[in-house]
Amino acid sequence: MSRERDVALAAVREAAALCQNIQAAIGPDVLEKRDRSPVTVADFGSQALICRRLAAAFPDDPIMAEEDSTALREPAQAPLLERVVAEVQRLAPEATAETVCAWIDRGNLATYRPRFWTLDPIDGTKGFLRGDQYAIALALLVEGRVRVAALACPNLPLTPATESPRGVVFVAVQGEGAWAYPLEEAGTPLRIQVSATSDPAQAQFCESFESAHSAHDVAAEVAQRLGITKPPRRLDSQAKYALVARGEADLYLRMPTRPGYVEKVWDHAAGALIVAEAGGRVTDIHGRPLRFDQGTALAENRGVVVSNGLLHAAVLEAIAGVGVT
Repeated sequence: MSRERDVALAAVREAAALCQNIQAAIGPDVLEKRDRSPVTVADFGSQALICRRLAAAFPDDPIMAEEDSTALREPAQAPLLERVVAEVQRLAPEATAETVCAWIDRGNLATYRPRFWTLDPIDGTKGFLRGDQYAIALALLVEGRVRVAALACPNLPLTPATESPRGVVFVAVQGEGAWAYPLEEAGTPLRIQVSATSDPAQAQFCESFESAHSAHDVAAEVAQRLGITKPPRRLDSQAKYALVARGEADLYLRMPTRPGYVEKVWDHAAGALIVAEAGGRVTDIHGRPLRFDQGTALAENRGVVVSNGLLHAAVLEAIAGVGVT
């Protein structure tokens, strides 16, 4: 899987460069008007660049991604398409409106295949708009298992609690461990591993910034049962998986917000492998492994629990005690 790893790393690095260019240009006026166009341009542009790379390297591999070009092709959206093409051309000068739409639509797989890639071109849209955390998440699944993952986090420092340069790509290959690469190509990757925290009361947990994505009140009840006194660290995107994988946090709780809500494959596949290869554990709230062989959704799972492994049983017991179903 070394070629798949190298292509995935290069793909998310290129997409991150596009996203950084766009995020740097977001001004206060965009936030005041609740203008989502920058993240829309970045979503489409990121997906186009990554699908372009995958098509060149693995032309037979289907891709399950979040976006398609239907809206972009509407005449009324011509200005938006023009902006997307302009951003993509900064990194792929040969891009045209037609090729950009075609690259985006390589990500239209909706059903399970024995081998496919899954992509979230910008995970954490509100964090992106705020100038905060977001991620570009790419994973290769073979026979229902995540085999390769690349998770670019442009606004996380390379090493925690330091003034090291911002921008890191977390990469994992099944059976080969997890690594943190500088977002820029220069630099040596660092092997990462989960924390050794075994006392639940000493745990640091993280959760979604947005309460619409995870039930903060339920997570607070679980934390209380575990004796956790540290306030949760809230941030957007699969960067939360990265914090657990490198020992900066011990737990990530994603509690269901409503009956019937189902998680998406692209929101968890990359992060799940990175945590597992760093020595942690990922299940749903009932302790079941995440099922990535059900199409675009984790239809057989409910919520997500990510831990350093040592705390997992205690967390599942606390969730059951709270009565989450």
